[in-house]
Amino acid sequence: MYLPKLERRPELDALRGLFLVWMTLTHLPTRFSDFVNQPIGFVSSAEGFVFLSALLVGRIYIRELMQDEAGVHRKLWKRSLKIYSYHLLMLTFAFTIAAMFAVHTHKAALTNLLDFYLAHPLVAIVGSVLLLYCPPLLDILPMYVTFLFFTPLLLSTAMRHGWRKILAASSLVWLLAQFGLRDLVHNWIVHLTHLRIPLQETGAFNLFAWQGVWIAGLWLGAQSAMGVMPLRKIPRWAVAASIPVCLFFIGVRHGWLGPHLTEQALGVQLDKWQIGPLRVLNLVTFTIVFYWLRKYVLRLVSIEPFLTLGKASLHVFCAHVFFVFVGLALLYGEVSQLHGVTAVALMAVTFTALILVAMNEVRKRRAGRDREKMRREDMGNAQQSIPPGPPAVLECASAVQK
Repeated sequence: MYLPKLERRPELDALRGLFLVWMTLTHLPTRFSDFVNQPIGFVSSAEGFVFLSALLVGRIYIRELMQDEAGVHRKLWKRSLKIYSYHLLMLTFAFTIAAMFAVHTHKAALTNLLDFYLAHPLVAIVGSVLLLYCPPLLDILPMYVTFLFFTPLLLSTAMRHGWRKILAASSLVWLLAQFGLRDLVHNWIVHLTHLRIPLQETGAFNLFAWQGVWIAGLWLGAQSAMGVMPLRKIPRWAVAASIPVCLFFIGVRHGWLGPHLTEQALGVQLDKWQIGPLRVLNLVTFTIVFYWLRKYVLRLVSIEPFLTLGKASLHVFCAHVFFVFVGLALLYGEVSQLHGVTAVALMAVTFTALILVAMNEVRKRRAGRDREKMRREDMGNAQQSIPPGPPAVLECASAVQK
């Protein structure tokens, strides 16, 4: 089967870096977070990051799957295990240093973040290891680990049976999520494990709804790697129709359309954690419009530090969580946001550290690739240096080189 050459797309790394910067600004407890929290319609950094991560996974691994299915399964499961280990490290920090600081200083922001752990430490520890208990800020990686763990099976199924059945099943799961599937599964897990973890402590994200974002990204990434991009087939009239829909959602987001068309009035239909029906329409139309404007959007974001931040997304994400905890520790009394010099200093230190973390990770990866390249060149030179001789001698020499 002929496959077109897969081009390197650094702008996708840049987009992921942009989403990380956006996420950091949203999570840091400063007044600036109000301005960057869904400024354009009902699109958040979390949705963009999850969608783009899935797109990259589908784009990179669908080709390898055709040649080495078992190898791709091992790679993705190994990757999910690595992310899981980083999640455990972040939990260790939260349950030790952050928790002790919260208890001794009576910081309300940190105490509220870890209230279930402080009240039920044993259940919280066991539940967090099983990805059942997910405190705020620490609930994105468990979702990522879960989706990535099932991705090899999804890609293999798509390779054998196509994407239609997967997309149909994903749509059905999303629909069931709107009618309480998460509650049913949660009650079953509590009955099975005897871990009395309230539903609200299992993380803000409804995984049965958010899987739709992940699978949509996988599908588009895999299709683009095969030389087929479904978004290119969208007719111009659909693009034209999407523009006023996007403007409508921008108006709703900022309360420009009256008291009956606000985020509060539409409620669960626009809910971020539930991915309600109107939010789906919002995400689809914005995706269509941004794809149509991709040349201009990518030109704007394909700059530093977005490129470097996107290449080291896991390390940058974990580092950003640490600085959000620092920001929460700086809050005092009933103050919910930092302002003035403290807020500016926190943002400056945070982004300086994130860039340094990303640069260090990129440098280590480049050094690793250079070492691997030199090793292969040395092996090739060694093979060429084997003198001609009888077959038995050549076989023995080759064995020694190996």
